Amino acid sequence: MSDPAIPRRPTLDLRSLTPARVALGRSGASVPTRALLDFTLDHARARDAVHAAFDAQRLVADLRALGLVATEARSRAVERRDYLRRPDLGRQLDAGSVEALTRSASGPCPLVVVIGDGLSAAAVHAHAAALMTRLVRLLAADDDVAIGHVVVASGVRVALGDEIGAILGARMVLTLIGERPGLSAPDSLGAYLTFAPKPGRTDAERNCVSNIHKAGLSYDEAAFKIAWLVREGLAREVTGVALKDESADRAPRRIGMALPL
Repeated sequence: MSDPAIPRRPTLDLRSLTPARVALGRSGASVPTRALLDFTLDHARARDAVHAAFDAQRLVADLRALGLVATEARSRAVERRDYLRRPDLGRQLDAGSVEALTRSASGPCPLVVVIGDGLSAAAVHAHAAALMTRLVRLLAADDDVAIGHVVVASGVRVALGDEIGAILGARMVLTLIGERPGLSAPDSLGAYLTFAPKPGRTDAERNCVSNIHKAGLSYDEAAFKIAWLVREGLAREVTGVALKDESADRAPRRIGMALPL
């Protein structure tokens, strides 16, 4: 028997607590027309996000407006179909990019930022510049974590940042990338941090801050977490499983409080 002291809530109330597909109802043996149409629309948005064109030049202009040194690069995945079918090509720079980045390298630097389309160019277009605005301000007061270069890359998998960071002499690389679109979030941005980047690094050697979008992790929260991980990773000379995210202990306690810019 159910405990009478526990209030019962209609199943439909769950829909106010999550974007997941719960309490859809039914029409005979199937779902109602509205639920089917909503699913079809969200699926189309996710597919569009995967195949959307990446406007790297616009992003470079936005980053230069923040006072950052921003350049373009691309992976060996020339066509989108190559990128989707051959993940390995998205982890390697093309020859022209290797040459250009080698020429632009100016010696060791604390941090290099790589921003790439990944599986959702829409996420990068929507969130990367706003997130970088906050992150630059959080890191500005600390010379030990100054951003040396920002590389806007096309056809990117996370590991491409390792090669870019190694060429530019970065102690740490931060890769901002469009995450795999979901039916409730086609424009989610992810951030991956790797200390001492070089080809061959594994995911166990990275920290990840994911689910950055308007209905997920806010720009302020994400920037605060990333800045904490950058500072601690450089100070301890580790990232990945050896570096636990303890940024919540330093975050403003009042819920909804804006983080310092």
